[in-house]
Amino acid sequence: MKRDLILGIDGGGSKILVALADRSGRLLRLSRGGGVNPMDNPGWRQELDAQLAPFVGDPRIGAVAAALPAYSEVKRLSEMQRDAISCAFGDVPQRILNDVEAAHLGAFAGGAGILLLSGTGSMAWARDATGVSFRVGGWGDAIGDEGSGYWIGRAALNLVSQSIDGRARPTALADMMFEHLQIDRSDPMNALGGWVTGLANPRSGIAALSTLVDRAAGDGDAGALDLIERAADELAKHFAAISATAGHNGSALGWTYAGGTFASRRLLDALCARIDRPLTAPKLPPIGGALLAAAQLLGWLIDDSWIGQLAAVANSATEQTGEAGLNNKERREHA
Repeated sequence: MKRDLILGIDGGGSKILVALADRSGRLLRLSRGGGVNPMDNPGWRQELDAQLAPFVGDPRIGAVAAALPAYSEVKRLSEMQRDAISCAFGDVPQRILNDVEAAHLGAFAGGAGILLLSGTGSMAWARDATGVSFRVGGWGDAIGDEGSGYWIGRAALNLVSQSIDGRARPTALADMMFEHLQIDRSDPMNALGGWVTGLANPRSGIAALSTLVDRAAGDGDAGALDLIERAADELAKHFAAISATAGHNGSALGWTYAGGTFASRRLLDALCARIDRPLTAPKLPPIGGALLAAAQLLGWLIDDSWIGQLAAVANSATEQTGEAGLNNKERREHA
């Protein structure tokens, strides 16, 4: 049987997408599972294996590209990730890359530019016109990840606790958070402490609170609006730093974004206001970057037509799984 299909894997702290596509760029199957970040999720290998299982042994798969969190950052974990993909797909040609590198590959279709990522974590990745790559941030929640979904969610918890104590002015986030989490407001310390300590994956669970911050900001809550502005400040620092790191080429690079935190239109607008270059709409979502990497392994012709076909189906499919940030109309407005 002809090996004429490619498999792309887009892993992150809160989710994993696995996509099977043919040579025309048509998606044949897309599945979604939980987070696979080995930095904070002890069950990452089981989740990864479970999501890959339906694809293992498919004789039509000619190449696999796995975009995985923390890859190339911690040697021991990277070896475990390589082992997981090798065990699943044997001698099928494989490429493993950092999830943010794959997001950049997709966003610029392999070209030059600066990608700002804000998902569960945060990072900036750049590639200049000569193909040299640079990165800033991505230090993890214990050290960095400023402007990420986790960072916003953690700040929201802090704001709510201060508001309850009277150390900060009242915020609508408090009632919203207790209602959303379905915990008892009459005993707030026990309720919030119990919720946090009971999380199977604290990083992704806390990151999910960033959606409440965006909702409260939309209602005009001053505390939530301040958190959005502070997150934009932090992401703008990533941009400034990577522009400088890329040297003289950095000032000429366009920029775009990726990551679920940018489902907040307010955050993206605030970030755009801080960056003195026009935003370029991403050409492909992160799962598209993984598929592009797999197609490159097979030497497929990758032209504008192929990118366009893959973008149409990948954006539609990822929106249906809840992965896409802005809808296509909003992407066009920002472009």
